[in-house]
Amino acid sequence: MAGVRQFDEDTMLEDALALFWSQGVAATSMVDLANATGVQRGSLYNAYGDREAIFLRAYDRYAGRFLASARASLEGDDAGQMLRRFFEAVITSMFAGETARGCLTTRTAGDGSLARQPIRARIRQMLDDLTAIVTEALARPGVREQLGLEPARAAELVVTFTRGLAVMERVYGDRAALLRGANSLISAIAPHAKRA
Repeated sequence: MAGVRQFDEDTMLEDALALFWSQGVAATSMVDLANATGVQRGSLYNAYGDREAIFLRAYDRYAGRFLASARASLEGDDAGQMLRRFFEAVITSMFAGETARGCLTTRTAGDGSLARQPIRARIRQMLDDLTAIVTEALARPGVREQLGLEPARAAELVVTFTRGLAVMERVYGDRAALLRGANSLISAIAPHAKRA
């Protein structure tokens, strides 16, 4: 039947996401996507148009899950504990899977894919959304007073630091060192947290 997809889109996008995460957008071809997803190249072209469109759909799934995890980790009224949970969630995401996979956003930003405006816009939107989530959490009454700087500035610092964590994970692969760095940042930006 014309116009009806002959494959399971959820499965295909999850397989595509895993491929983009493991080798990056720039290094992934439509042939690679067909091989990884088990969907014929012609079917992929007919359904999505090109590799970029597939990446954007897969990335939206990743971003939605990542942002939901970030929001959930930032519950509570203790800035130190909230930020520890947040960084633990970020770092756990980098090390998930059989081999550490790093951060899809940072990988994509570094592989030349940002030259494509739709990809740049989508990554910026995710980082802006993440900054807004962290700002909202840190601006809550009771939490704000535990910070050493304004919530919006603290959130910008936290989100920028997550990008540095992603690079350090790729270079060193040392989860304990990433957690130590995160704890040092937390101490600096939330000096009045309720618990050490």
